[in-house]
Amino acid sequence: MSNLLWKSLVVSPAVLGATLLVSATAIAAPTTTTQKAIQTETLQTEKSQAPSTEALQADKLELLPTVDKLEASINTSKGIVFPTAATQVAQKPEVAQVQKSTVFSTSSATTVAKKPQVLAQVQQQTQVNTLDQVNKYSNEGKNGNSQAQVTSVSQFSDVQPTDWAFQALQSLVERYGCIAGYPNGTYRGNRALTRYEFAAGLNACLDRVNELIATATADLVTKEDLATLQRLQEEFSAELATLRGRVDALEARAAELESNQFSTTTKLVGEAIFALTDAFGDQAGDNNNTVFQERVRLDLQTSFTGRDILHTRLATGNAGRLNLGADRDVNGNGTIDASERSAEGLQTFNITGREQNDNGVVLDWLAYYVPVGPARLYVAATGGVHSDYAATVNPYFEDYDGGNGALTAFGSENPIFRIGGGAGAALNFNFGRGGGILKPSALTIGYLGSEANNPNGGSGVFNGNYAALGQLNFNLGDRIALAATYVHGYHGAGSALFDAGGFQGQNVPLVGTSQANALSAVNASSSNSYGLSAAVRPSDKLSISGFVSYHDVSGFGSNDDFEAFSYGAGIALPDFGKKGNVLGIFGGAQPYALGRTGRGSRDIPYQVEGFYKYRVSDNVSITPGVIWLTSPGQNSDNDDAFIGTLRTTFTF
Repeated sequence: MSNLLWKSLVVSPAVLGATLLVSATAIAAPTTTTQKAIQTETLQTEKSQAPSTEALQADKLELLPTVDKLEASINTSKGIVFPTAATQVAQKPEVAQVQKSTVFSTSSATTVAKKPQVLAQVQQQTQVNTLDQVNKYSNEGKNGNSQAQVTSVSQFSDVQPTDWAFQALQSLVERYGCIAGYPNGTYRGNRALTRYEFAAGLNACLDRVNELIATATADLVTKEDLATLQRLQEEFSAELATLRGRVDALEARAAELESNQFSTTTKLVGEAIFALTDAFGDQAGDNNNTVFQERVRLDLQTSFTGRDILHTRLATGNAGRLNLGADRDVNGNGTIDASERSAEGLQTFNITGREQNDNGVVLDWLAYYVPVGPARLYVAATGGVHSDYAATVNPYFEDYDGGNGALTAFGSENPIFRIGGGAGAALNFNFGRGGGILKPSALTIGYLGSEANNPNGGSGVFNGNYAALGQLNFNLGDRIALAATYVHGYHGAGSALFDAGGFQGQNVPLVGTSQANALSAVNASSSNSYGLSAAVRPSDKLSISGFVSYHDVSGFGSNDDFEAFSYGAGIALPDFGKKGNVLGIFGGAQPYALGRTGRGSRDIPYQVEGFYKYRVSDNVSITPGVIWLTSPGQNSDNDDAFIGTLRTTFTF
């Protein structure tokens, strides 16, 4: 705090009380932006001159924005409460998707409609919310942590002479004797001050002030000092009264929110997508009409400890995929099975979690994140995919099939992450947090089974379709991220290779041609897939990312073996034209398989996608885009297809 706080400790109980009250408000506010100001002021605590009017004015200017932010935090909270309240409830991050401030953090992801701050991002985990703080506020003083008076700063085991506030704390402890510590010998100076701790400290300091005044310590207090402080107190009495009134109002409003809140542990994150789409080209144009489609996701995010997060997501929509004339009877049985459908040009809002796309509501994701020792554990009961826990290293394009990243499933992430899914678990081990070139990186292992809930023969957690993943991702410096991924999968007869574990109906592919997806209709198959992903950010206004993947499929019958390939790269220009906007171009080869005996053409199907996300507000974005497909179905005789989309995304 400023000179005023320290010097007033021995002069005026009234000034002391007002200063500590305002200071406690600043400390308890949900922000850390005042730390630098506090640090700067504390370094001046040993100066001998009396506080000036300008110094007190600076204090007031520092504290008023803090109260403003606290009021705004409560005023702008919305969502899962009864109609009489106006607030949101709790997450990490922890996780939207929020990302760590470290440039290449692997432990979280950004909230929707905000610029990603990391390259090796993963699915969102936790967040901080207003009502979680209100809940903690209401339980202050109930944890049984008693405090005891100390006489020397050396009694605090967690305070070092190198700490920026060491001298100020030493003065309060040894000179004024009004700072108490915890029974275990700690000061816990990096945590928020509770009302009970504030009351204890205030009482001790007031007792000390009264003692000094009673003994008339002339060398500490002069009449001139008292006159100056009295004048300052009178001059700023209106401001201090206003602050006290605003704090009282905040307490009353917080109590109302707490009494009407939906839950102390759960918040609702929602996304609604409106999409106007059409396909052009001789063949594609004849097979499609202009369509207006939608998809809605409601994610209940529950945190029980503040470090864990339970996702319960409901989804619905009517966004069926376009007909591009690329579906082929690659199994030769006279019909086109689900696994033989092409997923070229499939857009993320087409992934509704329900094959019928009839606006039926489904539970499309139920997963839990929790730290376990040095690792982070991910457990999915349904709808789990590898990109939930493994870094995809494709910033600005990856949005976890949401409505603020790339338009297509191919442009969002390396196709290797689309192999397998469902229920299972994963562990993420972080390393490389030192000061060297290796920034926070991770070793990730995971296992997902698409038939884990089926007790019949050939199914279950270990006997049904599954995919096991291992990945190493590295962050080199602040602007380069690399990831090497391996996935081993088992696929029953008639499965699709890139089906994300039946995310949208059994055996429906999400990326790639029918030749690359269709496995044997008679025999099971196994696959070994290898992928590399990389991202480089030369500047804050430019991001370059790309991937390559190779897939070796071994069928358990004759002539069932084949190889598939895919690669792509993109350039993103964040804040293009306006903060929050993104201009992106992504191109590459959809997963394809050449040389499959009797299974169609040998041309490489390329896809180029361009989009511009225009951020209307924090919660609304409009994204026009064009998708160009060459050689659909791996056949250059098929006409090129052009897909035009106007996507509007609402987040709440």
